[in-house]
Amino acid sequence: MNHTFTYCPHCATPLALITMAEDGGDKERLRCPACGYTHWNNPTPVLAAVIEYDGQILLARNAAWPGKMYALITGFMEAGETPQEGITREIAEETSLTTDALNLIGVYDFKRMNQVIIAYHAVCHGEVRLSPELVDYRLYAPEAVKCWPAGTGYALADWLTSRGYTPSFVEFPKRD
Repeated sequence: MNHTFTYCPHCATPLALITMAEDGGDKERLRCPACGYTHWNNPTPVLAAVIEYDGQILLARNAAWPGKMYALITGFMEAGETPQEGITREIAEETSLTTDALNLIGVYDFKRMNQVIIAYHAVCHGEVRLSPELVDYRLYAPEAVKCWPAGTGYALADWLTSRGYTPSFVEFPKRD
């Protein structure tokens, strides 16, 4: 369970794992024993884009990432915007590109981060200028791009499959 709260945001009492009856049966959640607050810990929606730029796929590298990992453009929705508006904004903020067409690829779980990924295919144009949070980008021919075995990597694989390509996946070294 991915806990983001330690103390009750209402009364500052330490939260405790307490089992209570809910719709669907008993559920253990972080709850405040003093005021009854429940930390639901619901997944956060994250937006992602397979960007098609000049017939190639644009992947970018985040400044905070170790190594040479490149991935899809992603970001969080802002209050009051639709997922389509949100990913269009994220693409513009992170790459300076204009989105000409946007189509839903699918929705993917990313349990490790307690997120639900809403992935789109975006056809974009303009001059790539990266935001400070990104340090590099690369363009890949669809038949040459490698997918990764996690949420956005599965979205990329599904998009490639929908276009008639057979996706191949990066193999990560096994951890002990």
